[in-house]
Amino acid sequence: MCCAYLPCSVGKSTLLTMLTGTHSEAASYEFTTLTCIPGIIHYNDTKIQLLDLPGIIEGASEGKGRGRQVIAVAKSSDLVLMVLDASKSEGHRQILTRELEAVGLRLNKRPPQIYFKRKKTGGISFNTTAPLTHIDEKLCYQILHEYKIHNAEVLFREDATVDDLIDVIEGNRKYIKCVYVYNKIDVVGIDDVDNLARQPNSLVISCNLKACSLNLDRLLARMWDEMGLVRVYTKPQGQQPDFTDPVVLSTDRGGCTVEDFCNHIHRSLLKDVKYVLVWGTSARHYPQHCGLSHVLQDEDVVQIVKKKEKEEGGRGRFKSHTNAPDRISDRVKKAPLKQ
Repeated sequence: MCCAYLPCSVGKSTLLTMLTGTHSEAASYEFTTLTCIPGIIHYNDTKIQLLDLPGIIEGASEGKGRGRQVIAVAKSSDLVLMVLDASKSEGHRQILTRELEAVGLRLNKRPPQIYFKRKKTGGISFNTTAPLTHIDEKLCYQILHEYKIHNAEVLFREDATVDDLIDVIEGNRKYIKCVYVYNKIDVVGIDDVDNLARQPNSLVISCNLKACSLNLDRLLARMWDEMGLVRVYTKPQGQQPDFTDPVVLSTDRGGCTVEDFCNHIHRSLLKDVKYVLVWGTSARHYPQHCGLSHVLQDEDVVQIVKKKEKEEGGRGRFKSHTNAPDRISDRVKKAPLKQ
C-alpha cells in the first residue's frame, strides 16, 4: 500500500523521520525537500509506504516548480496527507486544493452517480431518476455538443451539478481521500488548535524533536481508517494460523472478497479452490464454509481447501476408468446414413 504525502510547511521532513525512521533533510526554512524520499511505516503488522514529496506552489498545475511531476505521484496513491502550518493563514489549504483539482484530483469526493455511454447512432437519450436542480435536459445537450458528442445515453441517479457531468464525460478524474494535517500546534493558542481540529478531514499534530511529539498515534490510526486496510491471516490445513505476515486487502484496490484474497496469493489458485473456512468477525459460526463472494473483514483467518486431483490410473481395484471397450448399453448410436 502507498500513501502519498504533499507538504506545504516546515516540519514535514521531521514527521517522515519520526514515523518511518528515514532521514530527510530538515531546516528552518520552507521547501527543504527537493526530491521524493520514501519511507516505510510498520503499523498493525503491515507496511505502509510514505512518500515525502517536494512542496508545491501556486501554479503547480501549469508546471511551475515541477508541480506536474509532484502531483503525478499523488495520483497513484491511496491517501494524501496535506501538511500545513498551523501558525499561517488558511489560504495555503485553499491554494493546494485548487491546484490539485485543476489536474483532475477530487479530494474527499465520491464519483457522481451518472451513467454515461457513447453510441454510434440513435441520438442523445436523457433520463433521470431524481429531481435535478442544477442542470436540465437542454443544458446537458449543450455540454455534450461542446464535446462533439451527438449520440450518447445519459442517466442521472442523483442531483448532480454541471461539473459532475463534465467529470464523467472526461473520464480521467481521480477520486482520492485527503487528510489535512496541521503541524506546529505548540506555537499557537488553544482556541486556534480547537478551531483547526473541528474542521472536516483535519488533524492537528506537533512533531518538534526537542519536545515530545503530539497526536502522532492519532495520525497513524486516522491513516489506517481512511485507507480501509483489511488484514487476513492464512491457516494451513492441520496447522496453527500464521499471525506474523498477514495478507493486506483494500476496498479501493481490488476488493476484500475471498476471490480477491485468492488472486492476491496467486492467479492460478482460484481454479483449484473447492471452498474456504473462515474464522473471524465476518463468519456467523466458527469455522464457516464460504464461497468466493464472501466479504472478509479485518483480522479474519482463512483456510483454503483445494480440489483433489484425480489420478489417471486409479488405485488398486478402484479405478476411475478402464481401457476396455464400452458396453453395448453405453455405446452411442450413430445417425443413419442419408440415402
